[in-house]
Amino acid sequence: MTNMNAFVFAMAWLVAGMAHAQQYPSKPIRLIVPFAPGGPNDILGRMVGQKLTEQLGQSVVVENRGGAGGTIGLDAAAKSPGDGYTLSMGGSSNMAVAPSLYRKLPYDSLRDFTPIILVAHVPYAVGVNPTVPAKSVKELVAIAKRKANYLNYGSSGTGSMSSLAAELFKSMSGTQIVNVPYKGTAPALTDVVSGQIDMMFADLSLIQNLARAGKLRIVAVTGSKRAPAARDVPTVSESGLKGYVIEPWFGVVAPAGVPREIVTRLNGVIAAALKAPDVTQRLDALGYEPIGGTPEQFAATIKADIARYARIVKAAGIKAEL
Repeated sequence: MTNMNAFVFAMAWLVAGMAHAQQYPSKPIRLIVPFAPGGPNDILGRMVGQKLTEQLGQSVVVENRGGAGGTIGLDAAAKSPGDGYTLSMGGSSNMAVAPSLYRKLPYDSLRDFTPIILVAHVPYAVGVNPTVPAKSVKELVAIAKRKANYLNYGSSGTGSMSSLAAELFKSMSGTQIVNVPYKGTAPALTDVVSGQIDMMFADLSLIQNLARAGKLRIVAVTGSKRAPAARDVPTVSESGLKGYVIEPWFGVVAPAGVPREIVTRLNGVIAAALKAPDVTQRLDALGYEPIGGTPEQFAATIKADIARYARIVKAAGIKAEL
């Protein structure tokens, strides 16, 4: 192929891609939420779906497809055509943690998806039952160090974000705290409130509601900075475990191969939505922190967190699932 022919071919491909993007979307879009209704993934997914419907002029159908820690829904998205008509919510648990937990994960988080945009952080907090006489991270560590396995923590399952947050805490503080896994966050928190379990790392909004009712005490938040919804609560890092950070995130991804023009359009629409007053008010009420950014920044976050959580899983000795 001559240079001129190659140039003509490239221009034709570019014009065709631009025309396709201008026509997009010409039919409804499916947005897979790989978890059951009601959780952060579902709340954010429906929020994004509504804004895309308003701005793109086509309905966005939210499809809850839970199971296997959010990997079933993501696998369905990965196996869909990369034409922009299938999107999925992806989170740090099923995109960054899962590669270290599943020996036979049916998708590759980096190869099989087109990152669109990071939507929000869901801040985590350390909550303890009021009978545990700790009002700070230093006091909690001191209690845990008095006797190995004296304290226990509830988690929404071994390898879940709540258990990884606790395992990183144990590793960095040099403490031994027993994991008591549950099938979800709600039953674990119920037993923390009742006093059967001493503590838990979970969504700040959930722990904050219980703390306001006097049922739990918040010791710290787990992010890189103080949470806007709890500015008086210190981070674990500033409380003595310098460098400790657990920041669960959620974003929108698509199957691999989506044309760049469509990715750019979706990113722009969602980024604008995250700044809309009704969305910012809703996120603020939930205690969620909007993120935004470029597809490249999202891709870099996924890659960095896969490596970071792999180190946590290895240090904790968590065995990979089949």
